[in-house]
Parts: sequence; structure tokens; C-alpha cells
Amino acid sequence: MIRVVHLITGLNTGGAEMMLAKLVAGLDRAQFASHVVTLLDEGPLAERVRAAGVPVDSLGLARGAVDPRALWRLARLLRRVRPQVVQTWLYHADLLGLVAARLAGTGRVVWNLRCSNMDFSHSGRLTRCTVAACARLSRLPEAVVANSRVAVDVHRALGYRPRRVEVIPNGFDLERFAPDPAAREAVRAGLGVPAQAPLVGMAARFDPQKDHATFLRAASAVAQARPDAHFSLLGDGTGPDGAGLTALVREAAPGLRLHRLGRRDDVARVLAGLDVAVLSSAYGEGFPNVVGEAMACAVPCVVTDTGDSAEVVGGTGRVVPPRDAQALAGAVLGLLALPAGERQALGQAARQRVGERFSLPAVVRQYAALYRLVAG
Repeated sequence: MIRVVHLITGLNTGGAEMMLAKLVAGLDRAQFASHVVTLLDEGPLAERVRAAGVPVDSLGLARGAVDPRALWRLARLLRRVRPQVVQTWLYHADLLGLVAARLAGTGRVVWNLRCSNMDFSHSGRLTRCTVAACARLSRLPEAVVANSRVAVDVHRALGYRPRRVEVIPNGFDLERFAPDPAAREAVRAGLGVPAQAPLVGMAARFDPQKDHATFLRAASAVAQARPDAHFSLLGDGTGPDGAGLTALVREAAPGLRLHRLGRRDDVARVLAGLDVAVLSSAYGEGFPNVVGEAMACAVPCVVTDTGDSAEVVGGTGRVVPPRDAQALAGAVLGLLALPAGERQALGQAARQRVGERFSLPAVVRQYAALYRLVAG
């Protein structure tokens, strides 16, 4: 039995967090004993992880705070659990997990890089210092996992010099994320979208990285050419009470038929209701989960050329430059102009691509093989 402790900032509904939840649920419990530890409060995915039979602990750090006591709490937990592998997710967990494992004298550390060309002007001083420290210490972990090749190149440019690198993409559950005509009808009816009206959506937290401003400007241009079009936003901070998004909508797309859904537990149903899925990220993407999820639902995607987004989509969607609202609008309009049969065929090709390259069982097997290797 290989014991693996996973350390992550929190268990909110971001891409890294979702992949962690899928991984611990997918690992063979006869061979792997998983234990998840969060730096901050647990977050909404904690119950999903526990439901998979995996314990969750929190170090109780406050966001942006430096508390040496958290390091000692983590070291004590590692001495108690005695894992063979300590898998860390995201920069702060990478640094803290490495130091704590050394203090505890147990667990071989594997880092996990989940982003690429970050714009650190949007990050706090603590994050910038953490990344710099990780670069200097990057020879110490047994291995570094990245979810995209772009992430490897970007971090090498930042000074990372790992001993071993493994590129393991995100994996997707093709049973959960699948075309669903009944869900499509129900979602659209619930939003008041007519059966023949196009629905274009983006699932992403409200964050500068995701560049909702470009999405909204592009949506406004699409609406001028297609007055019947509806648009939806899904993710933390996109609900009706999101003040930052409200101001942005007022400035960039007043009068838009926009459905602000906020955080939802039925992401697969919502994605299945779309005609086109968009990801307008300006920077920092590694392998965006939501693109693979939409593709698995047989929805063609328009993405910006950040991280491995273009590689994920391949020929099944459209790729445009970041921060180019006109190009984004043109790509969306191009997909909407296709005959329904052609757009459906493109969506089916997207689903097939996910099944062939990014199925969840195949990705779990790659992690399992790495953990066996690291554990010796």
C-alpha cells in the first residue's frame, strides 16, 4: 500500500482542485491510501473528496498570511501519516510541502505545476516570492508534474531545474460529461432561451486571468450580428451579486442577453446546453479543465492561444489571440454560421478527441505509475 498525502491551497472549484478530486477518487484504494490537506479552509469540494473515502484536513491558514505554525502542524501530520509520497499542488503548497517533508523526515515530494505564462503583476508579493523560492529549490523534489508542455517551458524560463519532469494532462469523465439532449432542453428552458436561439457560454471564475472583459466585448459584437444570441457565464464571482462583473457588464456590454449563473454544481448539464463554449483567458492557462469538459459534452470551443489550449482543441474548434475581442467574436460567429449538422459533427469530433487523448482512467494510470516509481 502506497500512502500519498496531497497538499493544496484549498478545495474550491478550480481546475487543479477538480483534477485532485478526480484523481483521489480514481486511484485504486487497494493500492493507494490518499489523504488530502488544505492550506486554507477546506472549500466546497472537500465533501466530494470525503465521499470517495479520502480524509481531508485543513491547516487553517488565512489567505495572504505567513504563519510558521502551519509548517509545524503539517510536519506533525506527515510524521503521523508517514506517506511514501507527498504530492503538492500549486506554488504555495509546493514550497510548504517540500520544507515540511524535510522536517518530518518522511515522504518523497512531487510538485504539480498547473499554469503557464502567469502575469505576476496581478499576484501579491507573497506569491512572487514563493515562485522565486520554488525556482531555486526545484532540484530537490523527486519529480515535477506539469499538466501542459507550455507550463514546463515557462517554468524553465523562470529558473526551474527539476531532476525529473512528467507531463500528465487533465483527465475527463466521459460518462459525467456527455451530450445530454434532455439537459440541454431543461437548461435552456430554465434560462428562457428559445429552442432555436444560439447560446454561447464561458465557465470560469471571475479573475483577471480569465479576461471576462474580452469575452463581454466579443459577446457584444456577436449580438450585433446575431440579435437572437444569448450568453451565459458560470463560475465563482459571475453570479448576479458579483459587483466587479456588474461594473464590467455595464461598461463593455450593456443590454446583452446575459445569464449570470455563478457557482453551480451541475456544470455538465449547463455545458451540454451550449452551442459554443468560450475560454477568453489572457494568460496563465496550463491545460484548462473547462475546455476538455465542454468538448466531452460535444460542444465546439473557441479558445485563446494560452497554455496548451490550442493543443487540447486541435482541429475541433477555433483558436484566437488573447485579448482580441474582434477575433474572438469572428470565431464564435463562424461556428454559429455553420449548418447545424456540421457544428454537431465538430462537437462529436471534439468528444472523440477527449476520449482518445484525455480520458480520466488513462490519466489516473499515469499518476499511479509515477507514485509507484517515486515510492520505490
